[in-house]
Amino acid sequence: MTINEIQDEIIEEFGGFDDWMDKYQLLIDLGNEQESLDDKYKTEQNLIDGCQSRVWLQADLVDGKIHFSAESDALIVKGIVALLIRVLSDHTPQEILDADLYFIEEIGLKEHLSPTRSNGLLAMVKQIKMYALAYNGKSNS
Repeated sequence: MTINEIQDEIIEEFGGFDDWMDKYQLLIDLGNEQESLDDKYKTEQNLIDGCQSRVWLQADLVDGKIHFSAESDALIVKGIVALLIRVLSDHTPQEILDADLYFIEEIGLKEHLSPTRSNGLLAMVKQIKMYALAYNGKSNS
C-alpha cells in the first residue's frame, strides 16, 4: 500500500467515531497492539528530543526501505507513534521525505492534543524525516 492509501485507511477507521474519548481509546488500543521494542534499542541515542514522555525510535534500512520500530512509556503517545510507523515504515527514504502527513489533521489529532503532546508529535515526525534524509543520502552515494 502507498503512504496515502494507509493514511486514507486510518482516516476511515477514526471516522467511525464521533466522540474523542472513543478516538483516544482507539489510539491506546493501537499502542497496545504494537510490538514491544527490543530493550537493546531503548538507548539515549534512540530517545526523541522534544517529547514529554519517553519515546524510542529505531530505524533500519532493509532492501532500500526504512523499517521503523518504536515504543513509548505513555499510552496515547504509544498509539500516536504506532500510527506514524504504520504510515511510514517499510517505504523508501524518498517516499517518506515526500509524504504529506494529512491524516494527522484529518482525524483531528492536531487539535485534540495538548501542546506538549503536539510538540512531541512534531518531534517524532521530524526524527522520522531525519532518518529518511540520512538513509536517502547513503542510498544515493
